[in-house]
Amino acid sequence: MVDTIAAGSILVEQGTQLPNSPEFQRSSNGWAAVRDARPTFEKEIKAAGWTFFFMAGEIKATVFGFDRQKTLRAAIGQLTANAKSHNCNSIEITQVTDKSFLRLPYVSVTAHQRHLQKGLVFGEPSMTQP
Repeated sequence: MVDTIAAGSILVEQGTQLPNSPEFQRSSNGWAAVRDARPTFEKEIKAAGWTFFFMAGEIKATVFGFDRQKTLRAAIGQLTANAKSHNCNSIEITQVTDKSFLRLPYVSVTAHQRHLQKGLVFGEPSMTQP
């Protein structure tokens, strides 16, 4: 899954109740990437009467390392942990950058926290339960 993470990717926490069954690319970290393009995914969510909340302000993780897959996986892990701590069950990747500092490579990933649920009030328990 890590190789396919790029700007525009949406990751949803596994186990999140969904109105339809969009195709996901499963991962071992408890989050899955939506295979459909963002506009298609959001259209399906809206048609089902659900809300895909967009949280203002970007979150960012930077991880140093020589193995790009491991560093990207670690950065994604930091972002998903951040989102989960704010009761969000999704993130949308806005930028993935590979750079180096003093010849030490690093990956920097920027994202927005998102939350998918039935209903219009963020985090309302009665609306998020099956």
